[in-house]
Amino acid sequence: MAILENIRKRTTVLILIIGMALFAFVISGVFTSDGLSGGKVGSAVAEVNGETIAIDAFRQKVEQASRQYGPNFSSTQLVNTVYDQEIRRTILNQQFEDLGIDVESDQIVEFIKNTGYAQDPTFQDDNGVFNEEVFRRTIADWKETNPLAYDNWLNIEKSIMQSAKEQLYFNLVKAGVGATLAEGEFDYKLANDKVDIQYVRVPYNSIADSTIQVSKEEINAYIKENKEEYKQEKARDLRFVFFEEKPSLEDENRVKDDVADLLNDSVEYNQERNTTDTILGFAKTKDIAAFLDRNSDTKFDTIFKAKNELPAVVADTLMNLPVGSVYGPYRDSDSFKVSKITDKIADGSVKSSHILIAYAGAERAAPDITRTKEEAEKEAERMLSEAKKADADFARLAKENSDDPTAAQRAGDIGYFQESNLGLAEAYRKFLFANDLGDIGLVETPFGFHVIKIDDKQDIVQVATLSQAIEASEETINTLFTDATKFEMSAIDAEANAFSDVAKESEYTVRPVNKIKEMDENLPGLSSQRAIVQWAFNDDTEVGDIKRFDLTSGYAVVQLTKKHQEGVMSAEDASATVLPKIRKDKKAAQIIAENKGRSMDDIVSNNGLTISNASSLTRNSPTIPGAGKEPLVVGKAFGLEEGQVSDLIQGDTGVFKIKVTKKEAGVSLPNFSTFSDALSTSNRNAVNSSVYNALKEGAEIEDSRAVFY
Repeated sequence: MAILENIRKRTTVLILIIGMALFAFVISGVFTSDGLSGGKVGSAVAEVNGETIAIDAFRQKVEQASRQYGPNFSSTQLVNTVYDQEIRRTILNQQFEDLGIDVESDQIVEFIKNTGYAQDPTFQDDNGVFNEEVFRRTIADWKETNPLAYDNWLNIEKSIMQSAKEQLYFNLVKAGVGATLAEGEFDYKLANDKVDIQYVRVPYNSIADSTIQVSKEEINAYIKENKEEYKQEKARDLRFVFFEEKPSLEDENRVKDDVADLLNDSVEYNQERNTTDTILGFAKTKDIAAFLDRNSDTKFDTIFKAKNELPAVVADTLMNLPVGSVYGPYRDSDSFKVSKITDKIADGSVKSSHILIAYAGAERAAPDITRTKEEAEKEAERMLSEAKKADADFARLAKENSDDPTAAQRAGDIGYFQESNLGLAEAYRKFLFANDLGDIGLVETPFGFHVIKIDDKQDIVQVATLSQAIEASEETINTLFTDATKFEMSAIDAEANAFSDVAKESEYTVRPVNKIKEMDENLPGLSSQRAIVQWAFNDDTEVGDIKRFDLTSGYAVVQLTKKHQEGVMSAEDASATVLPKIRKDKKAAQIIAENKGRSMDDIVSNNGLTISNASSLTRNSPTIPGAGKEPLVVGKAFGLEEGQVSDLIQGDTGVFKIKVTKKEAGVSLPNFSTFSDALSTSNRNAVNSSVYNALKEGAEIEDSRAVFY
């Protein structure tokens, strides 16, 4: 009671303390990214030109996509797919709003008429035609009686409205896209004007790369002049050692021995009866199904199989064993197995070809077949006589005469069938198993008349297989964990750049992975490992940091080796592509300086080269035989007069000097409307992707996917 009295006396103080605590809790969030002012990062998965894409709505769409695409899509693939869709939707909707593009209900109906929804019987009248009134009535009825169907339709309607707006928008753009007759004429000339040249080329590879020195300052200067070509996203480099969880040789031998032991009888003590029971092994057991249920990874398959349906490693052996014989243990893929022949049927699988002569009214007869049953029988008998001739080509007869289109494409072949297979008409099946290899006969079925040839017969066997997977033992798994942990500790204790040295001492393979992006998930050699990517991009992870990751198939010890910041590449990052370009420019300058003022003959003699010829070159296909694709050189050729010799030209593969030997204009045409029309069509077809890509490139997009996924 004294305690309660003290609490009552201090009620005001307690209320004040609690209030201050709540205020502190609320106000603290104002200055953090996760609080009230952190709405942009805390609640938005992306921001497009200042407009946010809320994470809650985004997650709902990811869930919908998961149901739509099924298990074949990983979670990251789903997120990236929905993200791309939402970015596109937001960018285009901003355009629609700026231009005042919207669709009314009547426009939606008109749009539906030209989509697959018009083929939905739910929206069609008695004549199978889309009916606007039926459509409106159906939607109204769903609203009153079927809320789930109505909600689903509302989502479909949103998608339809979006598609309709996009169609309106892109059609507006396409209306302003075309090509003039002059452009058509120019396009024609690019493909049909031709030039012949003589040329001498001093290839760049005639100068060794080692003789060309390129400084870091030159690389930086080149990057500065070509910033747009050397932009990069935020990326990470890492390396790892993979400790794969796989069975050891001891594990394999243990499984093999376990399977072998199950072949033999065993003795078990029965405590209840105080007796010793003999348990029959796989070789002698009478109840195979029950034995396999208790001891095998696979159940008893009673289906008879031909040789080509058995494991390739033992197919020949099993087919030659008598009933009751046992073979094994043998390895098949990742299991050890023992197989027992429980039954065998000689010639139990028969391959045949047939020629079907159908008639009007027969099952599955094509609508264009008009012959009567009597006419069909007469034709089948004629075909039987043809097929039985000594020089008959049954495959050709089937292709040319069979009314079974599928079999006709395969020269009448319908494959192998067993007597128990009910997929064949009864009369057909009886013929196969009552006649010998090579026999040809005629039978009638509900499908018509069949001229049948027996092509092959095979024995089939019923096989019971005891199988146990080869898996890593607990001891092997524990050893793997110990090895991975020891390596992790040793690598952490060593210097940052000694990761490879520590791995080399234990003969582990180090695998580098460079330039992984923030939303990547697949790492070469490890497949889908989103957790590793998230760790690499975590702000707390520094270059040189090492961490062990538990994977479904083992362990990976990973080290972060480099951080690439978003923006223009550094000289180090870009050197692989910049160095060859600078070297080529320097080589070109050197070659031009050494050969300036020389004639083609002088260049040939001074460089040990020959003059080559190239004919019928066009600007559309600027490939010079013996030199490769050289658009600048070919373009220069078209700028010269016939007989004129060029200056030295810096090409893609070397420095050229050319002489135009012939110029030929394309055949003159009365007009070029055909070419301008083709250009217009091509330009309009490119509108959808080109316009969106341009809008996306110009948009300010803040991507926060990695915060949530």
